[in-house]
This record gives sequence, structure tokens and C-alpha cells, in this order.
Amino acid sequence: MEFQQNYLSNVLFEFHRYKTLGDKTFAQLSKKDLHWQYSETDNSIAIIVKHMVGNMLSRWTHFLTEDGEKSWRNREMEFEAPYSSKVEMLTAWEQGWQCLFDALATINASNFGNKITIRGEEHTIVEAINRQLAHYSSHVGQIVFLGKMIKGVDWISLSIPKGDSEAFNRKMFGTGKP
Repeated sequence: MEFQQNYLSNVLFEFHRYKTLGDKTFAQLSKKDLHWQYSETDNSIAIIVKHMVGNMLSRWTHFLTEDGEKSWRNREMEFEAPYSSKVEMLTAWEQGWQCLFDALATINASNFGNKITIRGEEHTIVEAINRQLAHYSSHVGQIVFLGKMIKGVDWISLSIPKGDSEAFNRKMFGTGKP
């Protein structure tokens, strides 16, 4: 029981952390920025978000009782026709994350040991959550990297800015050096 609670608290923290990185990136970008592509064959931020939302809705809707790859999901369409506005993209982003957080809230001692399926493959709840945490973190990393590329020198760092590690460590460890 303690492992279950600790694990769920930790993954909730991590999912919220990655969502926040996306949120803070979007706050720095315009609609035009969200549709920027390095090359014609690369994904824009809007496309990456569309894919993440499609995945989240498929994986987390009725995740304890239905396969995580829903029959209504059209993964290929996630890479076409990006959102037409920033508001539309942000609304979908919130919907995907809410679906995930609502699903995680249903996990308890009576179902923590259940097996679930994704594309017919059986997973423990821990395996399924870890799979999605890794998937979403990689895409959020892409979103942040693209945002940084787009903004260039105007980018507001989402972590310890380059050259500020020593000052950050002094703050974290008190006034002395670590």
C-alpha cells in the first residue's frame, strides 16, 4: 500500500511537471510559432500536441477496462491538419491531461494489481504508467526544444539558465558552496 501511494504521488508529480513545461513553453509562443516546422517533413509543436492528445485520450479513457488503443483513434490523422488556433490547441491539451489525471485518480488498492492492455499487449498498471510517462516526457522535450529554437535569444529558460548553476546551488544549499 505504501509503495502504491508513493508511486502514484511521484508519477502525478512528474506528469504535472511535464505538463507545466509545455504550458510555460506555449505561453512564450504565438500561433505562427506553434505551426513552425524545421523542414517540411518535421512536426510542428501543434502537431506534436495533437498526437499527444490523441494518445492520451486513447490510452486513459476507460483504461482499466478497455484496450488503450481505441477503435475510434486515428493515429495517422494526428500528424495532419494541426489545430487552427492557439486556443483550440490549448483546449485539447487541457482535455488530454484531464483525461490522464482523472484516470490516475481511479487507481486504488483494489485495482492496483489489475492488468491492462495496450494494443493487445498486457501491462501492469506500473508498466502502463511508466510507458506513458516516458512517451509524454519525450514529446514535451521536443516541444520545449522547438520553442527554444523558435524564440532564440528571447527564450525564457524553464530551468537553471546557462551560467547560473553556481548561484542556483548556493540558493539551494544555503549561502555556502555545496
